[in-house]
Amino acid sequence: MPVCVASLLLSAWVLHDPPAVRQDREEALRHGIRMDYLGFVLVALGLGCLQVVLDRGQQDDWFSSDWILAFSIVSGLSLIFLMVWEFTHDRPIVDVPLLRNKNFSTSILMMFVTGFVLLSTTQLLPRFLQSVMGYTATKAGLALTAGGTATLVMMPVAAALIRIVQPKFLIAFGLLVETLAAWHLSGFNTEISFAHAAWARVFQGAGLPFLFVPITTVSYAGLPPGKSNNASALLNSMRNLGASVGISVGTTLLARRDQFHHSRLVESLTPFSPNYQSQAGGSLENLDRVVQQQAAMWSYIDVFWFVALVAAAAIPLTLILRRLKPEEAKAAH
Repeated sequence: MPVCVASLLLSAWVLHDPPAVRQDREEALRHGIRMDYLGFVLVALGLGCLQVVLDRGQQDDWFSSDWILAFSIVSGLSLIFLMVWEFTHDRPIVDVPLLRNKNFSTSILMMFVTGFVLLSTTQLLPRFLQSVMGYTATKAGLALTAGGTATLVMMPVAAALIRIVQPKFLIAFGLLVETLAAWHLSGFNTEISFAHAAWARVFQGAGLPFLFVPITTVSYAGLPPGKSNNASALLNSMRNLGASVGISVGTTLLARRDQFHHSRLVESLTPFSPNYQSQAGGSLENLDRVVQQQAAMWSYIDVFWFVALVAAAAIPLTLILRRLKPEEAKAAH
């Protein structure tokens, strides 16, 4: 809490709205604040129901569940109506017309991928360390802490480079680092050390500043000055949505690939197989424990491979982003 309080005080002291934003606020107050009530309801229904679907989908077997199907329909229809309504409203609660800007729409897609990659691995890695490696929650958390330190150290480096290197190139570099980091995670086995897990997280954390800072910078380029707050809302929403989708997809893949690998491993354990015979008269429970551990290990490897492919697939999209002039990069930053 002291850190949050200090952050709020420093923000109020240092940060000030640009003239265009202040003028827009004064004009709104002069003509009376009009709430986009329908837009608010559609946002709440669309994103709220979608979040429920993502959180409970795997647990309730997705569309085999009637209520998951119902929530999905409500979410889809609400978001479609929201897009139509906000294009016609003069003061929309969600500034959907900003998506007409190709540079901005590509930027928020990049932020979606960043949230997807970051949160899916952040959620899965401690689960892997606890369920497969037998770590305590504290030890698993300490393994992830090093990644936060790497992000903190590299953040000013990314901020400095953005003045001399095109943001689109920094974003491509950041996505490449995240691709290689996820690929590195796919090389884990059941005998890795604590240091191996911690350095893998450092590898991933070091690439994140080259995504967050440049994406934020390039997303505001070319937008009207008074639209900064609206653009920020969309950008943060897409990051959070990407995180939710990443966690949901990762959890679903993990469960289904675990079932697949477990069935394949069990196929070879017949009474005539050497592995089975070596445990006969001993502890078959130990053999079952090994099978479960190996099936879980392979399922995590599959998910990490999938995350690497998602990050790699987003790299070509950086070609769509516009090149910024030095003064644009400085102003946006």
